[in-house]
Amino acid sequence: MDGSGSAPLALLKDYSRLEIRIPQNDQERDDLRRAILWICGQSETENFGICADDQSSAEAALGQYLQALDYDGAIAMEEQTIQGPVYLKCQSQSLRFYVASYEGSYRGVLISCQTEDEALAGTYGYFPLDLFAD
Repeated sequence: MDGSGSAPLALLKDYSRLEIRIPQNDQERDDLRRAILWICGQSETENFGICADDQSSAEAALGQYLQALDYDGAIAMEEQTIQGPVYLKCQSQSLRFYVASYEGSYRGVLISCQTEDEALAGTYGYFPLDLFAD
């Protein structure tokens, strides 16, 4: 992957469009994982937004992304359980999340990167829920 950041940034932007793009093979999945690790390594904090068919799928995806990004703190879990499709939001600073019902059709992970570098700051995704699954 390009050390300057232009290739990872271009790849992330290609996945950040109205039409959801799905990696078609292992190489594309690996490239996307590396690009996400790179952009998150450049940012001070991230917010994760996860749209999933149910709360347990959203929580599993969040755990996988946080583990891949070396967040090793305990996630502050919600005590409520939402039935049906959900939107889960988590802030990397506090590792707290909230979850709400979601009626949209998108499924996947959005990552909003906060950094002083305006070229990198922004929201990327939707990325596959299982991108960082074992």
